[in-house]
Amino acid sequence: MTTSVPPDTQITPEQRLDTTPMMNVAPTYPNPSKKFVLQHPAFFLAFGGGAGLSPVAPGTVGTLVAFPLFWLINQNLDPIQFLLLIDLMFIAGIWACSLTGKVLGIHDHGGMVWDEIVAFLLVLFFTPDNLVWQAFAFLLFRLFDIFKPQPIRYYDKKLRGGFGVMFDDMLAAFYTLLCLAVWKVFGLEAWNAYVLL
Repeated sequence: MTTSVPPDTQITPEQRLDTTPMMNVAPTYPNPSKKFVLQHPAFFLAFGGGAGLSPVAPGTVGTLVAFPLFWLINQNLDPIQFLLLIDLMFIAGIWACSLTGKVLGIHDHGGMVWDEIVAFLLVLFFTPDNLVWQAFAFLLFRLFDIFKPQPIRYYDKKLRGGFGVMFDDMLAAFYTLLCLAVWKVFGLEAWNAYVLL
């Protein structure tokens, strides 16, 4: 007598979402792999094309991905087109991070770096086109994203889903740009006054 095993059925991420609420499911992919990232466009996007698979500091690696993207986009789009693209990337990120987080069973998995990429692209857009300014912007952005001062921490804990994942990094981008603006106004004035003495 033989027993037959039912064939493996391929469950799509969308089908999985319909049957398992996020709060009651254990992480299916505690350590997502390249294979996982390539299973669905949302996973690929959320993981920044694989940058989020970095075993060390995936958020930092994801933020670094924004540099070549910025250089490419900045050469080919005018400022209005660039800002519209960032808007579209933000909206796509809400979808991708929401779906990926639900499938992983982790709201804001550390490997989901699309939020860092999009937010830092916005920072680079408003940062002077100079490597020193851009490096300073990178350091500030990473500090705000890692330490999450208020209200970033509040929204990081309060907002769920793809919007929550994307929004807290936009707040980190805002803080970064605010610091850069203050430095540009007061720091450069102080420097010029010192040089003129």
